[in-house]
Amino acid sequence: MARVLHVETPLRESVPLSRIAGCTVFLKLENTQHTGSFKIRGIGHACQQAALRGCKHIVCPSGGNAGLAAAYAARKLGIPATIVLPDNVPVCTQERIRHEGASIQVYGQVWNTANEAALCMAKEDGCTYVHPFDDCLVWEGNMSLVHELKATMHGQPGAIVLSVGGGGLLCGVIQGLREVGWEDVPIIAMETEGTKSLNAAMAAGKLVTLPEISSVATTLGAKCVAERAFHLATQHPVHPMVVSDKQAVSAVCRFADDEKMLVEPACGTALAAIYEDVVKKLQLSGKLDHDLTSVVVIVCGGSNITLGQLEIWKDQFGISST
Repeated sequence: MARVLHVETPLRESVPLSRIAGCTVFLKLENTQHTGSFKIRGIGHACQQAALRGCKHIVCPSGGNAGLAAAYAARKLGIPATIVLPDNVPVCTQERIRHEGASIQVYGQVWNTANEAALCMAKEDGCTYVHPFDDCLVWEGNMSLVHELKATMHGQPGAIVLSVGGGGLLCGVIQGLREVGWEDVPIIAMETEGTKSLNAAMAAGKLVTLPEISSVATTLGAKCVAERAFHLATQHPVHPMVVSDKQAVSAVCRFADDEKMLVEPACGTALAAIYEDVVKKLQLSGKLDHDLTSVVVIVCGGSNITLGQLEIWKDQFGISST
């Protein structure tokens, strides 16, 4: 039997965020996973299945968090791993990956370039390529998050808020909602202006490849969302919403003050749904119920953040300390 590499994370009511939203806000604290993000759910499951098939070496392209999850999973499974990163991944994240025992290769400036290099490496005998978001095993692993919500909550939430990069979390959550009988729970899918591949696809009615990634939320930086994520988003009540980098970083700062937790801008993008009144705007437009009983925000976490880097971003965007 495959061992479970992720932990069941807390679901915590947030008084500060509930006051802002005007309804009960629950935080699904994926930042408390061993690797600091939800990625260990899907990546861990994919690595487990690779091990069962006799994998001798794991190769994973990543913007940081998936690579850390793959490195952790590989160490626990006793398999060597190579993590292929773009050069915008912070040194602190690279060091955490190395401390898990994985080797690192750096290629290009964006994840897509690192992915091309990883695909070439994975052609060697005994290697298994693990995609960070566009893989049915990853989606299957991410479904566990919804099963935990179902077991913890007294009833279904009025909405779920999450960040979208390549769409692996979105796929897992939608599939999980279907499995537990919560098919009508709407999802607020948050992106930054410089990473809005889902928003662009939904507006165009087809997959769109962004010309570039221009955001400090680098771990949301897939130029094109997974095809499965796009199709599921057209079948499920999904509201793709966009915030600025400044709003995402401001949410990181406010969350640190409110909940005493430091997360990266990719996670701040989801939290901005509360702090920037995105939920209220959807209610006013009639896209969400006016009488929401509760909202669950998936605090996806992330390792691409330090206090020093946060200060740099605050200066860059003119965000004052409170």
